[in-house]
Amino acid sequence: MAEQEKKASLLPPMVILSGPTGVGKTKLSIALAKEIGGEIISADSMQVYEFMDIGSAKITKEEMQGVRHHLIDVLKPWEEFNVVTFQSLCQEALKGIYERGKIPVVVGGTGFYVQALLRGIDFTENEDNTEYRRSLEELAKKEGPQVLHEMLIKVDPASAEAIHENNVKRTIRALEFFKLTGTPISKHNEEQRAKERAYNSCYFVLNDKRELLYERIEARVDEMIRDGLVDEVKRLKDMGCIRTMTSMQGLGYKEILDYLAGECSLEDAIAKIKLETRHFAKRQLTWFRREGDVIWLNKPDFGYDDQRILSEMKRCLSEQGIIHC
Repeated sequence: MAEQEKKASLLPPMVILSGPTGVGKTKLSIALAKEIGGEIISADSMQVYEFMDIGSAKITKEEMQGVRHHLIDVLKPWEEFNVVTFQSLCQEALKGIYERGKIPVVVGGTGFYVQALLRGIDFTENEDNTEYRRSLEELAKKEGPQVLHEMLIKVDPASAEAIHENNVKRTIRALEFFKLTGTPISKHNEEQRAKERAYNSCYFVLNDKRELLYERIEARVDEMIRDGLVDEVKRLKDMGCIRTMTSMQGLGYKEILDYLAGECSLEDAIAKIKLETRHFAKRQLTWFRREGDVIWLNKPDFGYDDQRILSEMKRCLSEQGIIHC
């Protein structure tokens, strides 16, 4: 056995199943967890919140098929959720999973969170500069998010390309990181990607043809509207949820809030959700392509046969020594 393989075999096992939104991760993750004795950890930044079921496409109890899930419905919508919180909740979940002799299956499309967990990155080393952050938030309110994005282009063009100009929170985080460290956060992320993994892992990325992915995204948004997304956002608004909360930055939620505030028609809000979700899927794929050692599972290569995809995953896991067939 090569020295690297020997080293990996001594690490705790972990399976990651990621991919763009709407590609079909949920169904496949359940099948995989049942096959290998796994428990699922959600790496989704919205499913962590209670009362946010429709817009987050949250898995139902029936869909879980008895497979234990973690990091779903563990925070209130007015609570902050970030990568540090994610890591803390994950470590708590992982302790129990390993004690029960199960294999953690981390599922979700938030590549940044997955990277942080996989490599054990410490994000607590740089304290937040609250005063600077507030000044940026005020600037965005007064002059619009594009002003912050233009500031980011000057100091960190790579991050500016990866972050949508309307994503004020991530833009501020990148500017804040540069202010605190003098280093672009994109360079920091590249360095973290080069770090050795903290787990004996297989990192799968499920993918499909872009046109089919976009069709599913559009159909999924229409289904969310039919299922009552507007009423869900109304309830959240009545609970005191406002646009600046982390939870309300989620796709579907901020656009419907704009509609409820009379800033656009429902048709325009729906069109924007579809457009922003397509853009999000594109950015997700860009992130995964930059990651090293991912195993791409392109659905057309398997004739859209889930059983064949599952067999390939098990083969890779066996080869890595995570499972024994």
